Amino acid sequence: MGGVTSSMAAKFAFFPPSPPSYKLIKDEETGILVLDPFPHRENVDVLRLPTRRGNEIVAVYVRHPMATSTLLYSHGNAADIGQMYDYSGYGQSSGKPSEQNTYADIEAAYKCLEENYGAKQENIILYGQSVGSGPTVDLATRLPRLRAVVLHSPILSGLRVMYPVKRSYWFDIYKNIDKISLVKCPVLIIHGTNDDVVDCSHGKQLWELCQEKYEPLWVKGGNHCDLELYPDYIRHLKKFISTVEKSPSRRNASRKSTDGIEQSRQSTEYFEAPRRSIDRREKPRKSTDTRDKPRKSTDTREKPRKSIDRPEKLKVHEHNKFNNMDKLEKLRTSLDQMERMERSRRSVEYHEKSRRSVDLQLEKGRKSVDWIDRIPAV
Repeated sequence: MGGVTSSMAAKFAFFPPSPPSYKLIKDEETGILVLDPFPHRENVDVLRLPTRRGNEIVAVYVRHPMATSTLLYSHGNAADIGQMYDYSGYGQSSGKPSEQNTYADIEAAYKCLEENYGAKQENIILYGQSVGSGPTVDLATRLPRLRAVVLHSPILSGLRVMYPVKRSYWFDIYKNIDKISLVKCPVLIIHGTNDDVVDCSHGKQLWELCQEKYEPLWVKGGNHCDLELYPDYIRHLKKFISTVEKSPSRRNASRKSTDGIEQSRQSTEYFEAPRRSIDRREKPRKSTDTRDKPRKSTDTREKPRKSIDRPEKLKVHEHNKFNNMDKLEKLRTSLDQMERMERSRRSVEYHEKSRRSVDLQLEKGRKSVDWIDRIPAV
């Protein structure tokens, strides 16, 4: 059912020129692709890019030696590549036009810019005109570091171009109204006040929903396909690009400076302990610089001097020291005497035991003699 609905929506939403406004020719000598009838230029590359949905789209890359940004341009309806790249089914691109194919088409163009030309997300500006605002907004929601977005005569959604519906339906296409708030970079919206294809209210409502709004350009009297003819268009677009090209560098510089401040703050915290010890050592230096504090510190040094000047305290201290020494000496003498007495006591007990053993042995000998005397003579 979804595929049928998508096919029906494609019939109402996409109007590729028929026949295409150019032919794709490969030069036999150089092998390069050329758009006929446009003359070949050295600073222009014509490319064939495969998409993830199996189609092959035609794209054009234009070099500028002074450029600092890269513009990825998604053209409007009823047109083909006089611009940046063709959608599937437009010009000489293969496949059929559909919402999902255009998402794959812009992804292929963006991938080519990154891989083949070294463009960085931070230096890319997406530009979507009319129907091209659909793939532009969709891709912008998935690129958080994108430099900027320009929406030229954008649509709220495919269904809202035809009917002023108040809600989004599942079968609607290019629901920019639901996606624009997810875009994180600066957004410039340009819309003609007399647009008879996509009413100017589409651009104004999208601008209200932007996260990072830039001053919009409502071209007074401008229609859907003639805004480039108004001087305000070029002037305002140049001002916007100049602003966003300066803003990222300032942000990066402020981020670097903030990082530097953070690192210095962390290093200060890391050396906080030594600095505190230095502060402790500096305190006496500060007191030396003042005249009152040295007197106080001198007074504190005089205290031991006053104690030295008092002989009474010294005599008492020496007297106590000598008394303690006498007591220790007397204690040592008494201990020595007690030790000698203990040794003499032990020696007396030893002699007493010896005498008792001798007496015992004599008693035994006497008894044995008496026993022998009692034996009758034969």
